[in-house]
Amino acid sequence: MGNLCALLKPTHHQQSPSSSNKLPSTSRREKKRLDDASIREQAIAAALLYKHHQQNLQFDRSSSLRYPNGPSKKNHGTNTLPRSSSSRARSLTDPLLHPHQLLNQGVKVDDLETNHFVLVHGGGFGAWCWYKTIALLEESGYKVSAIDLAGSGVHSFDTNNITSLFQYVKPLTDFLEKLPESQKVILVGHDFGGACISYAMELFPLKVSKAVFIAAAMPTNGQSTLDIISKQAGSNDLMPQAQIFLYANGNDRPPTAFDLDKSLLRDLLFNQSPAKDVALASVSMRSVPFAPVLEKLSLSDTKYRSVRRFYIKTLEDNAIPISLQENMINAGPPEKVFHLKGADHSPFFSKPQALHKLLVEISTII
Repeated sequence: MGNLCALLKPTHHQQSPSSSNKLPSTSRREKKRLDDASIREQAIAAALLYKHHQQNLQFDRSSSLRYPNGPSKKNHGTNTLPRSSSSRARSLTDPLLHPHQLLNQGVKVDDLETNHFVLVHGGGFGAWCWYKTIALLEESGYKVSAIDLAGSGVHSFDTNNITSLFQYVKPLTDFLEKLPESQKVILVGHDFGGACISYAMELFPLKVSKAVFIAAAMPTNGQSTLDIISKQAGSNDLMPQAQIFLYANGNDRPPTAFDLDKSLLRDLLFNQSPAKDVALASVSMRSVPFAPVLEKLSLSDTKYRSVRRFYIKTLEDNAIPISLQENMINAGPPEKVFHLKGADHSPFFSKPQALHKLLVEISTII
């Protein structure tokens, strides 16, 4: 969920525990204050620009779907999603995007089993987090759909009222149900999105060519996401500090959702990401529904396991540690495992080109 492990130590508090002993140094705090106004402007501008594109492109109510015209340069100026609204100088961690320099020129997208990626965000995120990945894939000739799960992104639903995984994943299952029988897609799930695509794979195995798990929950039959991460309890000091549980039904009832303390987002989810993307996330992330994380999945060999699975490990991940990623891989081995050096929990921000390269490579595996 971008906050997958936040459920390890739930408490009945509306506020997160004190994190004074984890605050950055004085110099870091001062620098953050100096940059804050500029970063906030960049984030708001990026969010507004993204919303403008949503209104003018072919968006479904719960997904952003575009039909590219191929990699022709003449379309780059009018048909691509915004790279950034920032005018600051780019750093080595935030390079310019040049997809055609990254790809094997021998890849013929039209000859692939499927050239359609469906991107599923993690908890708290939305379709907006894939903006770099969408642009890179479309410029390379792929068709891309980025889904907003229920109560996420621009999907207008109160996360406190989501009581099941079926309800949370419905925008994705509705999308797959409407696909013609002859069409297949590559499902990509990040964080809690991994459990969501697993649920969809069980329902629509014939419509999924491959499934890619990016620093994601990859459950086995009978497991919930909480079952997976409970094995890692105590290994992450940031999560208990960051979690803010919400009790829409009263403090004497189970939590209905949870947020993350925005002051800890950078260290937890974006420790290698550009500042402007961190700021965009801070004004765009929403609450995560609690019930779906507790739900055990029923995953069969004939359906779920009939879909080819691939896992991408993020090696600098502070939210889902590499040891937990490896535990999931060992429990239900995928066809192939890839890794992203220097990637935090959000590689679509911290390593967009490298992530793009891996997605393209996976699409070409026969």
